[in-house]
Amino acid sequence: MDAVVGGSRAVRAGARTGIGGTAPAGPDCGTGDVAAQPRQCLESIKSALEQAGSGLQDGARPQVIRTDIDDWKATIDGRNDYSRDVRRVATILAVSRFENPGRLVEYQADAIISDWQG
Repeated sequence: MDAVVGGSRAVRAGARTGIGGTAPAGPDCGTGDVAAQPRQCLESIKSALEQAGSGLQDGARPQVIRTDIDDWKATIDGRNDYSRDVRRVATILAVSRFENPGRLVEYQADAIISDWQG
């Protein structure tokens, strides 16, 4: 992402971390697998949060963007596998397509580090 669009995967300011649009990468990116793609996005977000000194437990606002809103349940099930007990504000919305035709989902997220001592 950094080299292509000139942005960062994550930016942390105090207790808050913002995660930019995170698309699936790797072998399942173009397969149309509605379960694998959300997992890959979450792995990337997990890694970005950990690099920022945070984690999925601090996830406060995930935003899921899908090309087929009818597949929303697979996205939620995948997210729950990572952090079922975290209560969050969540948004799911649909778009007509992404720049990669095999991509079905993209995530954005905001995290608030609950034990931050600024």
